Amino acid sequence: MPHIDLKFITRNLTEAQQHAISDDLTDVLKKHFGSTDEAVSIRLNEIPKDDWKSEVYEPIIKAHLDELVKKPGYTMD
Repeated sequence: MPHIDLKFITRNLTEAQQHAISDDLTDVLKKHFGSTDEAVSIRLNEIPKDDWKSEVYEPIIKAHLDELVKKPGYTMD
């Protein structure tokens, strides 16, 4: 039962764009985890640009760099 909490800088996505992203991510999870549509849950979490460092970069990215499968190509020091 995979769950994705996707954080990104606010893009004001339309409902159609949100559904397209969700469908694509669901397809990836189904392919690699053998999941079903019913087992997948996804949260699209828009973060204002001014809050990215304090809400995402510092506590989630920087604090867990050694655990990231894909590291960012930027720093916010």
